[in-house]
Amino acid sequence: MALIVNGERVEDSVIKQEAERLRPDYERVFTDQSPQEREAQLLDWSKENVLERILINQEAKENGEEIPKEEIEAALAKLKEQYADAEQLYKDFDAKDDKKIKEQIELQMRVERKLKEACNDLAKPSKAAIREYYEENKEQFTYGEQARVAHIVKYVNWQTDEEAAYNAIKEAHDELKSGVSFEVVVDKHTDCADSGGDLGNVMRGQMVEEFEDAVFNLGVGEVSDIFRTRFGFHIAKVYDKKPAAVAELEEVQSQIVDALEGRIREEAVNKFIDGLKSKAKIEEV
Repeated sequence: MALIVNGERVEDSVIKQEAERLRPDYERVFTDQSPQEREAQLLDWSKENVLERILINQEAKENGEEIPKEEIEAALAKLKEQYADAEQLYKDFDAKDDKKIKEQIELQMRVERKLKEACNDLAKPSKAAIREYYEENKEQFTYGEQARVAHIVKYVNWQTDEEAAYNAIKEAHDELKSGVSFEVVVDKHTDCADSGGDLGNVMRGQMVEEFEDAVFNLGVGEVSDIFRTRFGFHIAKVYDKKPAAVAELEEVQSQIVDALEGRIREEAVNKFIDGLKSKAKIEEV
């Protein structure tokens, strides 16, 4: 079924093309729906997306800010720099020459400026809104258990086989047992000597399971026995540990402000689009 939007005909094939673009993400998210329900809703959303795009494009063409020719030329030149094959550029834009590409560039610039205009003079998130978002989304700001760790590692790879790597790490382990400090041994033996093998603060879930099992069962100041991961053999030392905790509001305030400002902009754009819909003549044929 085609649409006529303010006199502009939009073929059903355009809506179906939008549905195919959305389909991979849509089907991954809405797995709980039956195939029939998914398909019907996907087509509805695709039609809505196409309708909104047509309305915004129409508004940009009719009432958008005029774009200086030199800006369009500069944008085209920058676009061409991204293509090693000029033919591919024209294929991607379904264009025979620069004229059609420049028309599309100009329209996109007009749309971007129109949407930016819709977001002018928006209110900043209030302190109360920031606090409310923080309280309602604390799980987003929870840090897992952390440990500051350094390690001695002997990699097993095409250069060093299992036996050679183990013998090398055992030599380091023997020195530790004899009383030589970890900091001396790491510089002498490790395959990863940067910063004395210091990995900084690692959080549960960041490292491979075997490494975490060894590290998070150590106390502060303790050194592990030799253990194996997919990378090779390791000996680890823990310098500090921190329990799982929620970040303080001050630590994540800028992140929250970004999220709230994004929400405010989205609401402003939706209001702008709703205004276009309310004035539009839309027919299904």
